[in-house]
Parts: sequence; structure tokens; C-alpha cells
Amino acid sequence: MILDVNALLAGHFIESDTYAVKRPHGHKVWLVMFTLEGSGFVKQHGIDRICNKGDIILLAPGIPHHYGTVKNQTWQFVWAHFPAIFTEINLLPQEDQVFLTLENDSLQERIYTAFARILADSRERGEYWFELCCSSLREILLIMAQKSIRKMDPRIEEVLHLLSQQMREQIRLEDLAQTVGLSPSRLSHLFKESTGYSIIDTLNRMRIQQAVMMLAHTGRSASDVCYDVGFQNYNHFTNQFRKWQGVTPSMFMKSPHKK
Repeated sequence: MILDVNALLAGHFIESDTYAVKRPHGHKVWLVMFTLEGSGFVKQHGIDRICNKGDIILLAPGIPHHYGTVKNQTWQFVWAHFPAIFTEINLLPQEDQVFLTLENDSLQERIYTAFARILADSRERGEYWFELCCSSLREILLIMAQKSIRKMDPRIEEVLHLLSQQMREQIRLEDLAQTVGLSPSRLSHLFKESTGYSIIDTLNRMRIQQAVMMLAHTGRSASDVCYDVGFQNYNHFTNQFRKWQGVTPSMFMKSPHKK
């Protein structure tokens, strides 16, 4: 099969309510659209979807559809047409249309950044531009697949993201709660209900998972790794390592798991 790289096309539109696209026979390739501001609509099989900020929609090839800007609105969105070469599609619900709302700000930013890379690479057409675009598209599709499987309160998703980003820092429950607009007690309850773990257990588990990778593959000492992953006390690090791995760092270093 000869791959037509020109089947991959992307854009960033800001459209008034006169904007509309009708395809009675659909399109020969996939289409993904992500709303940045305003409101658009997508009509397919007699079903109307309103696309607001944070909504992402994937349309399958060959399926009639009609989309455009909602009356009295402006629709700002990024989009990409792409060929059917991505196995990641199989991880998504096997439907003509996949519609997801990404309420998490950091997830919205991640999707937009991936689209921005596609736009830049497809316009510059430098070496390996198509492969770079495909990499960004795969990221978008995998995030959509993850979102379609994991149904979680967006505030908890945001806290998980913050924990991963600030793993090496001193993290206060009060600060996390303020960021996501919850009281500390409500956040603690909702987090445990959603993940099965407390916030501090989740943070320590993240740190130990990272420590395991570093001890196994970097050659750094356990004392160095302790501080690299955010622990301020080596004894606490050792206790948490034993809790989550069943052995101490020194025992792990001597085990067959370390390569």
C-alpha cells in the first residue's frame, strides 16, 4: 500500500455562525476536532452534538456528517484529517463518532500542544515531518482512549497531574484543595473514593515507582535516589520502599530485578 502523506492535513479555525461543512458521503479519511473556545455543532445520523471548550470529537471515514458554528456564536477549534494507519484507533469505542469532554485544564493543554506540533510540523515539512505528525496524533488518540476507559472526576485527574508534576516538592493538601476548588476534607474523601488510595499514599507510590526505575537503570545510589524522587528523610524513604516493594532499597539493589 502506497501511503499518501497529503492525506494528513491540519488547521486552526476561528469561524462565525455562517461556517458550515456538509459531507453527504463523509470523508475518505478520519477527522478529529478539538474546541478551544465558543461553540460548534456536529450532526450525524440525526444526532446533534454541541462542541464547547474542551470537547474533542473523532469522525470515522465514509460516514455522512454536517458540522459548523452554532448560531450567534464563534467557533475556535483545531482539527486534523489523517489516514487510517493508526492502530490506536482500535483502543477507542468502535463507533462512527467518538465524543469526549476533557474538563481537566492540564489535559486540554496537552491536547492543544499536540495539535500545535502537528500544525507546525505539517507546515514546515522538514525532515520526518510526517512521522512527527503521526507521533502527535498517536498521543491524541491514546489520551482519548485513556479518557474513554477511565471515568474520573476531572478535579481528581487534575490532582493526579499535579502530584506527578510536583513529585519532588513539598505538597500541602490545602494547596491542592484550593487549586481544584474543594475543601481539604472533601478532596481527601473524593480522592480516596476515586483511586482507592489516599493522596499521600498516591504521592509516595509515585515516588517509589520512580525510585525503582532509577535504582534499576541509572546506577545512582539509594541515598541519591531518595532525594531525587522527593523524600527528605532516608529512613522514611526506606520505610516507604519496603511498604510498596516488599524489600528495602539495599535488598532491591542486590536482587535480580536490578539490571
